[in-house]
Amino acid sequence: MTLNGMTFRDPAGCCYVSGDGVFRFVRPGNVAEFEGFLRTRTARDYVTDKRLISARRLTEDEFAGHAECSSFISILAEQPNGAIFEHDRIWFRSYPYEWPPEMLWAAGRLTLDLAIAALTEGYGLKDATPYNVLFRGNEPVFIDALSFERRHPGDAIWKPYAQFVRTFLLPLLASKRWGVRLADVFLTRPDGLEPEEIYRLCGPLEKLKPKLLSLVTIPTWLSRKAQRNAQQFYQQRILADTKKALYILDSALQRLSCALDSLRPPTKRKSTWSDYMATHSYNDPAFSNKEKFVREALAQFKPKRVLDVGANAGHFSFLAAQGGAEVVAIDLDPVCIGDLFFKAKENKLGILPLVVDLAHPSPSVGWRNCECPSFLGRATGAFDGLLMLAFLHHLLVTERVPLEEVLQLAADLTTSLLVIEFIAPQDAMFCLLTRGRAQLHSELDEKSFERACSVHFHIVRSLLLPGTRRTMYCLKRRGNT
Repeated sequence: MTLNGMTFRDPAGCCYVSGDGVFRFVRPGNVAEFEGFLRTRTARDYVTDKRLISARRLTEDEFAGHAECSSFISILAEQPNGAIFEHDRIWFRSYPYEWPPEMLWAAGRLTLDLAIAALTEGYGLKDATPYNVLFRGNEPVFIDALSFERRHPGDAIWKPYAQFVRTFLLPLLASKRWGVRLADVFLTRPDGLEPEEIYRLCGPLEKLKPKLLSLVTIPTWLSRKAQRNAQQFYQQRILADTKKALYILDSALQRLSCALDSLRPPTKRKSTWSDYMATHSYNDPAFSNKEKFVREALAQFKPKRVLDVGANAGHFSFLAAQGGAEVVAIDLDPVCIGDLFFKAKENKLGILPLVVDLAHPSPSVGWRNCECPSFLGRATGAFDGLLMLAFLHHLLVTERVPLEEVLQLAADLTTSLLVIEFIAPQDAMFCLLTRGRAQLHSELDEKSFERACSVHFHIVRSLLLPGTRRTMYCLKRRGNT
């Protein structure tokens, strides 16, 4: 995790993000171990498959060219035998509190697969947290290669076992069993859920069910013993029989793997908005015209990076991705976003789906509010295409955000294209949302909307969708050629 560009939680090293590069300083005592792991077949195979971030050691001359990384230069002066490595940069960072359960599961699967593979070559993980994983599109990438260390051949304990349970298995269990949102877990508790918290939610018989017994009940009982005998309970135990130690360790990882598989989110879930594409109020000609309008705007502007706000099932995210754009698709419904994650993965499209409510986006969190930047901090200026389709009225009516504020935000998010759908107050859905307060929006019409747009955008073209009170607008941000 980062603080003003630098990571600070790993004693073995730190990272600095600069421009399009990510640089990692490794302290002198850890360089040989780090490079040893990078030479393993596991590391090489996972880097080739783009499931582990690549790492290339820089020469002094190469790093001297990155003058803006003055923080590292001072570190090197103090620790001249350290080394600096350059990683690939994943262009849009996301965090577990913005993921649907499907993405947390995929991150857990990658973490365990990598841990099991590295075990055969004598390496273990120091920690196992979802913050070690980012998504390149919808593909998880393990980014903290420095988490791997040489394991003692007689050590039968997987050190991050409890952390993996807290940050992967228990949040997935709470989501599946009680519908707990991942944001409700990770925004306030980055280290996940304690077994005792889940234990209190369970009934007497439920606590004895096999899955809960192993993940929740027994750890809760043992924690009481650990508190009484903390020094003895957590003391390292090294076995003389190294084969037995490896067998015990591998068995523990396999049990976690089975537990993870049992918590995989189902492919078919229901929510308020999950059937929107089948139940929306557009007639066929209107939807066909809307789709054609978006296609033409994307073809004309050819955006490379697109933010689709209120993406729902991702129909228009797919159009942008099929045109070659990298897409971040956001929606407040985790069921819709989870479904989009599966579909984008099946179709091998570069779409990163995130559970984000633009009216209440992810804040900056962590130590001094600097470890994980806010969603808007990451998104501002990051896109040259923005889609806001069937979404504006939710901000205007449900959230009571002034139109001028919405358009200012849109101008912050895109450097070029905005495709936005204006929905007049006479529209049936608009009326439904107002709940008898239509007079609050009596002055809103196409002309007032266009005047507000003209502050930040040029109107390229517009189209009234047949049989509706909805108008599509293709806008170009002012100040761009």
